Amino acid sequence: MKHNFTVRQGALDGVEAFLQVAEHRSFRRASADLNVSPSAVSQAIRSLEARIGAALFLRTTRSVGLTEAGERFFARAKPAFEELVGASQVAKELGRRPSGLLRLAVPPGVLPILLESFIASFCRDFPEVEVELSVSSELIDAAAKGFDAGVRLGQFIAADMVTLRLTQSISLVTVASPAYLRLHNAPQRIKDLADHACLRMRRSNGAIAPWSFLVGNKVVDAVVGGPLIANDYVALLWAAVDAMGLAHLPEGIAQDALASGTVVRVLKQFEPSIPGLFLYYPSRNQMMPKLRAFVDHVKRQSKVKRKAD
Repeated sequence: MKHNFTVRQGALDGVEAFLQVAEHRSFRRASADLNVSPSAVSQAIRSLEARIGAALFLRTTRSVGLTEAGERFFARAKPAFEELVGASQVAKELGRRPSGLLRLAVPPGVLPILLESFIASFCRDFPEVEVELSVSSELIDAAAKGFDAGVRLGQFIAADMVTLRLTQSISLVTVASPAYLRLHNAPQRIKDLADHACLRMRRSNGAIAPWSFLVGNKVVDAVVGGPLIANDYVALLWAAVDAMGLAHLPEGIAQDALASGTVVRVLKQFEPSIPGLFLYYPSRNQMMPKLRAFVDHVKRQSKVKRKAD
């Protein structure tokens, strides 16, 4: 399908030459500023006048002046051209050094890990970059939604994304509060979940996630039921803390609650592992300096963290 463009191809040709001649009232001085010959400037002006359909200059052997059409064109073209030059300079600067707005799409449960391990130190090291975190449980197409990068569990990242590992493999744990377990016997087998209140996760595609367990060398999915469905692991954790039922979630999200004894593990012998968290972004070829700086920073911090561990 053929498109009709508001600005025709080549419509801006000759505008800079026109502005230089209009300001200097001289083709010779304009050509010197533009570092081209006077004849090249004259040809550019003639082509511009032909496209516009009106004479822009009054020329004599002694002087150069603007026609009424030229005056009006100059009044509107000069600020517009300066704005274009300014926009080009801004874009050029963003392409030269880490600066501007770095937009990251992240799920809520990983914020503590991300902030502690990478974001705070990056903001200190690169003060010209502003970091915007968009927190959502949805699986976001980073490029389509205008994000520079995103963070997700590895199994939820599209195959055409470039990825960088942020964490090692993560165990999926099943937890319950001591108060809940005082009222209900802790499950010993996967089939015992049929007798328990199970707090479930709704994925961004609308489906309710099954609970996954490792039986021998095989991952088995269990369909469970219970009083609460949420699209956020943190919400499910706090519901488990409040003795509403069992929650099945990544170990990193539950680690503080497990350490404090607010919740305890059940069915530990059946815990499977998932690939872990990854930073993902569309293409190395399209990477702006701000994202390159962040990727390199994540690599450095990850190396430091591995050595510390």
